[in-house]
Formats: sequence, structure tokens, C-alpha cells
Amino acid sequence: MRIAIDGPAAAGKTTLAKRLAEELGFLFVPTGAMYRAVAWAVAHGIDWKRANLEVRDGGKIFLDGRDITDELTNPEIDELSSRVAVDSEVRRHLVALQREIARGRDVVMEGRDIGTVVLPDAEVKIFLWATPEERARRRFRERGGDYERILEAIKRRDERDSTRADSPLRPAEDAVVIDTTGKSPDEVFRMVLLLVEERCGKDRR
Repeated sequence: MRIAIDGPAAAGKTTLAKRLAEELGFLFVPTGAMYRAVAWAVAHGIDWKRANLEVRDGGKIFLDGRDITDELTNPEIDELSSRVAVDSEVRRHLVALQREIARGRDVVMEGRDIGTVVLPDAEVKIFLWATPEERARRRFRERGGDYERILEAIKRRDERDSTRADSPLRPAEDAVVIDTTGKSPDEVFRMVLLLVEERCGKDRR
């Protein structure tokens, strides 16, 4: 079974997808981290086309056998990855890799174009949303920094993601759209788990 979770930055995709994968025993695939891994490679002078990029249990990101997961969450990599993500060559390369990862296995894959481009035939498609202000507050609580700068960065990322020519950010026609503004991660998790159980036709808990 393939579960696609899409949405803008800081909408709660990663928190939901990781918890859902753990609950169901599926592989968690954070595609945003894969783009950040390419950005990390560029920043370190590594040829991303030749590098071996892997997603392992728990959504850990390995590049040429090195676990770089904890090095991918900082404002510099965020900004660079948003520019990398509009590169058509990078997108084609990673989409092919993401489809290969999902082939023949149960996955919860989160990103910005999973339900529309990567896994258009996924059995469950979720699109998470929240106001830019709500998402900036979440990012501020997670990482600290300057709230106004975080908010501006999120708005820039939304604009870039939604207007890019290649795989723009938008809900799939058959996705369930959930506004997470004012909702706790537990509330969102319960809503989505119930939906998955309904689609499966059986209780997975």
C-alpha cells in the first residue's frame, strides 16, 4: 500500500508521515529530505548525480553510506534545497528514485508532488495545509530564530513551489485536504489513521 502525504513547508507532513509509518509498519520516505540531501551535496562539492542516495528505516538519509540526516535541517540547506527543487534535472532524477523505492513495498511518502507526480496511483492521498503564520510559529518553536524572517521565508517557498513549471505544489484531484491550523499532531494523526483504515477495509491497529 502506498500513502502519499503532500503539503507546503511546516504543514505537519513529516510528523504525520513518520508516525503513520511507525504505526503501520511501513517505510517512511521523506522526499523533502532527499532534495535537501542534493542541496547538501552541492554545498559540499559532491556530484549528486553520482552519489548513492538511500532512504533507510525511520526515514534516515544516507549519502554514499554516510548518515547525513541530522545535517539537513538548517535555514541554509532549506533555502538551497528550495532552489535545487526547481531544477528539472534534479526532479527527474529524484522522482525516478522515489518511484523505485516505492515499487513493491508499503510506504508512507511525504513531499510536495507525491500524489500528483510521484505516486499518482497511491491508494491514499492526503494534502495537509495550514496558514503561513501557523507554519511559521511551528518552525520557530522547532528551531528558534527570528519569527518574521521565518514567515517571509515560508511565503517565498510557497510562491516558488506553487508557481514552478515542473510539478507545482497543488492537491491531487482525489486527495483529502486537511487544514491543520489549530489542530494538534495527535488530532491530525487520528483523522488520517481512520481514513487509512477505511480505505483498507480493515482495522490496522
